[in-house]
Amino acid sequence: MSSEVDSKGSTPSLKEIVSQAGGDVEKQCNRAPSVSAEGGDYKSRFRHIDEAKVIRKIDRRVVPVLCLLYLLAFLDRVNISNAALFGLKTDLKLGGNEYNIALVHFKPHVWLSLCMFLFGLITVLQGLTKSLSGLIATRFFLGFVETGIFPACFYLIAMWYKRAEAQKRYSFFFSSTTLAGGFGGLLASAIGKMDGMRGYRGWRWIFILEGTLTCVVSAILYFAISDFPEEVKWLTAEEKEFVKARLYEDVGDSKRHEPLTVRSVLDVFKDYKIIVGGFMYFGLIVPAYGYAYFAPTIIQGLGHTSIRTQLLSVPPWACAFALAMITATASDYFKHRFTFVMIPIAVALTGFIILLVEHHNTKLQYAALFLAAMGTYSAMPIVVCWFNTNLGGHHRRAVGTAWQVGFGNIGGIIAVFAFLAKDAPKYIPGYSICIAFICLSVLANVVYFLGVTFENRTRDRLQASDASVLSEDEKKRMGDLNPDYRYFR
Repeated sequence: MSSEVDSKGSTPSLKEIVSQAGGDVEKQCNRAPSVSAEGGDYKSRFRHIDEAKVIRKIDRRVVPVLCLLYLLAFLDRVNISNAALFGLKTDLKLGGNEYNIALVHFKPHVWLSLCMFLFGLITVLQGLTKSLSGLIATRFFLGFVETGIFPACFYLIAMWYKRAEAQKRYSFFFSSTTLAGGFGGLLASAIGKMDGMRGYRGWRWIFILEGTLTCVVSAILYFAISDFPEEVKWLTAEEKEFVKARLYEDVGDSKRHEPLTVRSVLDVFKDYKIIVGGFMYFGLIVPAYGYAYFAPTIIQGLGHTSIRTQLLSVPPWACAFALAMITATASDYFKHRFTFVMIPIAVALTGFIILLVEHHNTKLQYAALFLAAMGTYSAMPIVVCWFNTNLGGHHRRAVGTAWQVGFGNIGGIIAVFAFLAKDAPKYIPGYSICIAFICLSVLANVVYFLGVTFENRTRDRLQASDASVLSEDEKKRMGDLNPDYRYFR
């Protein structure tokens, strides 16, 4: 974070940060000079444009459609946990760990809507499968298509918002997963009652109906998803320049039209912070997917029927959404990330530890599921936003985001083998694995926090010595490598 580090390299408290919040965000969070190659401070250049009004317009057009897209995609991804309660294991004769094995395997508006349509189509086919091999194949292609959705959405959001205002939007988008988890439980409890209709079991109807809905909505979102600021039709020409100027002042030149080569990709990985960013997310994916895939099974193991299990799976997701938005709002208000990652991680860790050691008090076990969901799904969007928006320029942001999310999603493979049938109902190995990976994420977050703090202080000393010989235009084109740039902490 830019204003956290003064010329002597000391770090103020959150209270001091709040006292500075009334000033210009760029002077606090970027510390770059207000005059740039783009023609000066964007607020001076566009005095007659109401920034709040433009942001509200962006909020209405960009984030909600992406939330709907990812809600349906995540719903299609995790509905296998609901289907398992309505006869999937029985019909496909999945014994032992075979259920776990099954889990493994353009332009923004064009790319995202296409990925969403394929996601829905594969989900429908999943409802028609008749064997373990067919289920494995459909799960593989679901995972393959999903890799193109999540990084693209985060990258697109980052191309619209400044760092100091991004967290609430990231968390709202990411929290569509929690809404999907809650909505999925309610929907599955209703669809499950269709068991036997037209000769199909309830679990098949869950996949067929939810997949069909995704396909239909994807056609609508083809026309609703916004591309990049300079390409949309719902902003005036001057508003487009305004949006571009405010982002330029925050993170420098996006260099979006410069080709991404193998060399430029490898250059990005020369920065150790890129590698660390992958482990920040990787450590949280395991408990997140572990919860998403197996919470219904765990709840049912507490002695509930299939329908009641679906209904009891909803409240933890709702609470996770609430905590995610509270922490995101606080993080943007204080213009700080690290503390607001560690607090929900501590909540998640508490939940998994209770689940690990308590096996008799079912009410306490159910309460621990709340903590596990709330903590994990509140920390994840802050981790991604913190890392993603700290990267300046198209190359570093595109490669960094793809690396963090792509590498992190490998944790999903680990998660599906963490909770094995032979370990039920205590699932001690599964909870232990989740705790271990949360600790890995804590370590990675600490390393990243210390890394950006060191970078900020080094740049403060360089600025104090006035040793830089770069022009302002050259600096702005360096993105987050600009010596005047200050990372969010």
